[in-house]
Amino acid sequence: MINSKALALLPAVMALMIIGCREKQAAPTVDHPRLTPGVILRDVTFRSSSLDRDITYRVILPVSIPQGQKLPVVYLLHGGGGSYRDWSNYSDVGHYAERGFLLVMPEGENSYYTNSAEHPQDKYEDYITKDLIVDVEARFPAIPERRSRSIIGVSMGGYGAIKIALKRPELYGFAAGLSSALDVPSRPFSMKRLSQWRGHAQIFGPWGSQTRHENDPFVLVQSADPAATPFLFLACGDREGLLGPNRRFSNLLKQRGYGYEFHSVPGGNHDWTQWNSQLSAMFSALNSHQEPG
Repeated sequence: MINSKALALLPAVMALMIIGCREKQAAPTVDHPRLTPGVILRDVTFRSSSLDRDITYRVILPVSIPQGQKLPVVYLLHGGGGSYRDWSNYSDVGHYAERGFLLVMPEGENSYYTNSAEHPQDKYEDYITKDLIVDVEARFPAIPERRSRSIIGVSMGGYGAIKIALKRPELYGFAAGLSSALDVPSRPFSMKRLSQWRGHAQIFGPWGSQTRHENDPFVLVQSADPAATPFLFLACGDREGLLGPNRRFSNLLKQRGYGYEFHSVPGGNHDWTQWNSQLSAMFSALNSHQEPG
């Protein structure tokens, strides 16, 4: 016979069971890439030695490529909380493949495209700069040269693109960041962002640590060679919280003689509508500063 205490607990137990069932039956991720008739999409899952596991990237390329022709590659890094599907689903970047680009969208999870300080198996920077390039150039008609590689990102991905361009300038001829979270490694502790702080500490290490400095664009820009660094394109909404860090960073670029553009654009929404509006200016800069294949 069930006692009164058990009966009292029954609604709570049932609620937990329902929540558990809902989590198990969560709807699959909706995938709705914006494609034009002249392009095709391919998803590739490969083994990354840097991560020691399989990981997926997405490619958009022209439907028709002349025999023997190879294409310049644009690596597109998504933002925090996103995935490799974001660029194709929420922007119109796909139609640039019709103009002769190979667009590559890697999965970056919430890594900031950085080799984790606390998790040795999460070498996301190495995965992007080593494993991914090798796999793309082995599978697709990609020009295997610095002059024809670009790296671009939004928010977290913008940080990743600019940071990687400063650390590995020999790999890319152009880099761009839209609403880039450039100040993340140097953000002071805040109780309001305690959870975020803990996540960043796992990636970048303790405050003031060597790993923080090695991945801080404001530190890297002071020591990198402006003449060897790819052209940098930066844009940020004029009402975004990230405008200040982006403006300070662009001032450092100017002081040290880097090749760059910085655009403060109307808007305060940290979203794909704003980023999508910057594609034309960004690809125009890319075409002007990257040698043709």
